[in-house]
Amino acid sequence: SDASVVIEGESGTGKELVARTIHQQSARCNHAFVPVNCGAVPETLFEREFFGHRKGAFTGADRDQSGYFDRAQGGTLFLDEVSELSVAMQVKLLRVLQDGEYRPLGDTRSKRADVRMIAAANQDLTDLLHKRVIREDFFYRIRVIVINLPPLRDRKDDIPLLIEHFLDQYAGGAEHPILPARVIERLQTYAWPGNVRELQNELQRYLA
Repeated sequence: SDASVVIEGESGTGKELVARTIHQQSARCNHAFVPVNCGAVPETLFEREFFGHRKGAFTGADRDQSGYFDRAQGGTLFLDEVSELSVAMQVKLLRVLQDGEYRPLGDTRSKRADVRMIAAANQDLTDLLHKRVIREDFFYRIRVIVINLPPLRDRKDDIPLLIEHFLDQYAGGAEHPILPARVIERLQTYAWPGNVRELQNELQRYLA
């Protein structure tokens, strides 16, 4: 499917990893996966960052610059923390989702956007819709397929697999130490408010 996907889950649950897996299993896998931290894009630079610009489009634009849509052509654009986009930014993205076209700053011609959109949020977008933080038309455009990623405390059967994976990763090919039973027990009974990212950090610290 080329349908838009929203991945909802707490911070640290692995939303970008899920997005990359969707991309790798799709027909777009031979093209780019472009992650964007929506919270780090100022509204004043939105069009420049997403659509790119042409030389001379504004003072200091001494060369053409590609945007996120250019870099993701044929592939996947991953909008991390999509709830951080302002209403004005949502409107500009909505035009691309509806028309399949965008126009770089300073250009007179539109470009075709052959991009699959995957978004992630650490809040329930339905709640944000009711609070009018997310526009209704934007909500229904991006939220076609929904994946709810449970926190680590609700999938503790994953913990032994994750422990083995991270120990192998940080051992760098060498044989990693066996964790004492008391440590394993603590890891499996802890609530992990920081989710997988916190577990990863803890294991790296342990090996160090």
